[in-house]
Amino acid sequence: MTIGFYDGFFGPGTGSFLSFVFIGIFGFNFLTASASAKLINFATNLSAMLYFSFTNNILYSLAIPMAVFNVLGSLAGTRLAILKGGRFVRIVFLVVVAGMILKLAYATIRLSF
Repeated sequence: MTIGFYDGFFGPGTGSFLSFVFIGIFGFNFLTASASAKLINFATNLSAMLYFSFTNNILYSLAIPMAVFNVLGSLAGTRLAILKGGRFVRIVFLVVVAGMILKLAYATIRLSF
């Protein structure tokens, strides 16, 4: 429920939180956790898209190219994950999370001066 609220209110990083939950609570491996998180993210994004389309709040000139490249990136990432396996997915995941932490720390330090 908390992750659902976060996804609806903020959005970014929900897949990482879901992956942590699937690994920590359900004991999934990184590959299965990542795939499961993607499926849930797809469902929540689809529901948001339906809502915003019914309320006519979508900039289609931006949304369509973003959707196309999102699908292409997902296909490339899925093939790479299947080819390289769970260990590779774990390493990439940890590198991305570390990068996000460093970026946030840099932004926080920069704003405080």
